[in-house]
Amino acid sequence: MHRSQIPSAIFACSALAIGIGVALASQPPLGPVVHTEDGDVSGVTVGPVSSFKGIPYAAPPVRAFRWRAPQAVESWKGTLDAKAFGPSCMQADPIPKSEDCLTLNVWRPSTPSNKPLPVMVWIYGGALVHGNTPQYPLDALAKQGVVLVSMNYRMGRLGFFAHPALAQETPKEVHGNYGYLDQQAALRWVQNNIAAFGGDPKQVTIFGESAGGGSVIVHLTSPLSKGLFQRAILQSPGIPTARAQSLPLTEESAAEQAAVAYTRSLGITSDGPAALAALRKISADKLVEGAGAPQVLAGLSSGKPVIGVVGAIRDGRLLVEPPESVFAAGRQARVPIMVGANSRDLGIGEANSKEELFASFGTFSPEARKLYDPKGELTLDELKQQVFADKTLVEPARHLADMVRGSGEAVYLYRFSYVAESQRSRLSGTLHGFEIPYTLNLPSAIVKDKVTADDKKMGQVASAYWVAFGKTGDPNDVARVKWPLYDPVVDRVINFTNDGVIVEPDPLKKRLDLVVKIRGQQH
Repeated sequence: MHRSQIPSAIFACSALAIGIGVALASQPPLGPVVHTEDGDVSGVTVGPVSSFKGIPYAAPPVRAFRWRAPQAVESWKGTLDAKAFGPSCMQADPIPKSEDCLTLNVWRPSTPSNKPLPVMVWIYGGALVHGNTPQYPLDALAKQGVVLVSMNYRMGRLGFFAHPALAQETPKEVHGNYGYLDQQAALRWVQNNIAAFGGDPKQVTIFGESAGGGSVIVHLTSPLSKGLFQRAILQSPGIPTARAQSLPLTEESAAEQAAVAYTRSLGITSDGPAALAALRKISADKLVEGAGAPQVLAGLSSGKPVIGVVGAIRDGRLLVEPPESVFAAGRQARVPIMVGANSRDLGIGEANSKEELFASFGTFSPEARKLYDPKGELTLDELKQQVFADKTLVEPARHLADMVRGSGEAVYLYRFSYVAESQRSRLSGTLHGFEIPYTLNLPSAIVKDKVTADDKKMGQVASAYWVAFGKTGDPNDVARVKWPLYDPVVDRVINFTNDGVIVEPDPLKKRLDLVVKIRGQQH
């Protein structure tokens, strides 16, 4: 990510969290009780939605369970108070957090349904180093007739860490990708418990943004996630993407080397069980030092990653091969998919001049100049934003749609270009993560009291497409503009714009086609 864009991406996440405390504070103390396999939970009802928060789905990953696959929850007696979010998983962000964090949250319509409701499971993004569930209240989607679930999962050095001694300690367990294992454990909890909340475990949609969308890619291509969901939505998916060259997996050997190097940086010179014992004595606060999202994203751009932070690991069991290979061969979970990216999305990369930037297009450099800067008037920062976003997320999202459609599955491709009215004087497109307030129908999450009638309308419309897909695998309804199935041979994309939802030729097609050309040149 070029450095000028880092504050915007972080703002997108932090701004969504503002104001949630007010909503929680107004909740009454009493609510419904639901029986789960592990014990009873008591939630809260506010108007048309009941919610249950902070439900443990795995044992606390602390002490001997640090850097272990999630373990079974110990059942509780009595009724668990599930009215407030549990602490978020460890990260550099200054928020309520704990290493004991493996909880999830459920929202459902408060009026009982005469049949089980479809379920949508949200996976937050944050470069696999930060993120939290209180940031994303899902009441507005539950009001539309679905059951919603979100979960905390381990991140950073606590969630993606592959010290070789871990494999020696528990050789039968999957190692390294603990955050993804947490997500799978939460999805298994959904299979076993969501019926008690009125949900249908045979109608589960997983959806996420950024690294949450990358997590959806992992579950679509991991043999260990088979059968845990029936539909998938990917919003600006990254870490990993559907392009092996864009935000690639870390090979297991490289992840092990990174873990050992980090261990040495802590002054631990031993190996094997002694190294693990020493590592497990280090405070969780110490383990997240220097691994905030700005540092990690800057490290990805420069090619100098933060020590001990490796992201998704090709471990050979959960992640067997690059997702691109799985999609290309049609071996992914054969489910309907919605995928897209934003008009001013996130870019990873560095260039110190226009010459250096366009040189990255190789023999297509002259064509790139004509497409991106025909008059030579754009600033370097503006060009980096456009070029790196196309390469990092926008083209890989279209490439995923190409591959899924090639295997015969239904796929719906979108572009999100809507900007809140109060932000249009300074934003010329939708930044990374800025579609979330609309897809979750929270249009005031960023602009607060400056929200307008058009902003609210976009939230209602965008979220209705998302919920319809969650219900049936098809986002369409007669009340909305028809969203066509993606067809690689027809230049047509649905675009959420300032003028409303339109179906049009892709305004970025020539740029994305050029990115495909340079991919071929790099092989």
